[in-house]
Amino acid sequence: MKKEPIRIEKNDVVISIDDLGKSFGSLQVLRSLSLQVYKGENMVLLGRSASGKSVLIKIIAGLMFSDKGSVKVLGREVGQLSTKELDVLRLKIGFSFQGSALYDSMTVRENLEFPLIRNKRHLTRHETDRAIEGVLQDVGLLETIDQWPSELSGGQKKRVGIARTLILRPEIMLYDEPTSGLDPVTSLEIINLINEVQKKYDTSSIIITHDLTCAKFTGERIAVLLNGTIGRLGSFDEVFDTDDPAIRGFYNYNFIKDS
Repeated sequence: MKKEPIRIEKNDVVISIDDLGKSFGSLQVLRSLSLQVYKGENMVLLGRSASGKSVLIKIIAGLMFSDKGSVKVLGREVGQLSTKELDVLRLKIGFSFQGSALYDSMTVRENLEFPLIRNKRHLTRHETDRAIEGVLQDVGLLETIDQWPSELSGGQKKRVGIARTLILRPEIMLYDEPTSGLDPVTSLEIINLINEVQKKYDTSSIIITHDLTCAKFTGERIAVLLNGTIGRLGSFDEVFDTDDPAIRGFYNYNFIKDS
């Protein structure tokens, strides 16, 4: 498996974070964090559990607000937007949840239809059906269209969750542990799907993962979150070319070989 080169628009910043801080009581989760994501880029975010990764993407999506600093998404200062303006911005941000977040009481078709009914009421029945079938085709699961979530495997649920996100054609994708709980073969399928989405839908993404195979083969750059800020940033090889035990720990956990 090899990550195909992607054209990154480094003059076009889609997410700009500057001096971000967030605390919960006396616990400071994010401190003076700065990061930029470019148009067309897959940015991987690594960090230990409870290091603030999920807090960061919730702030990016306007689901939580920072105590200090600036977060601009597609040129808009998230913390200064009205509720209506936030709703408009969120339509351009796709959030792929770790647990897929499918509605068990709805078929796959109905799960994908739901965001269209809420946000694109002008679509005809034919246009809605075509959109649903199109995204399911793109994630390789058209045959599941009338199945229930309980009938799907873990990998299929991940794919349908991604399809439901893609149906609104977002400009930015936020993936939360996309390979978590999957076997190695299914994980590789999701990794390939993330790269296919990047190319076909021209998305810019932040991918939260503990899986370094996922990180290596999806990310143009890797950002390591340490002590509430970005401790290391660069390509996969650049990030792990260090003896820093805080960084090497991630690598050793995934790739250490028995002696």
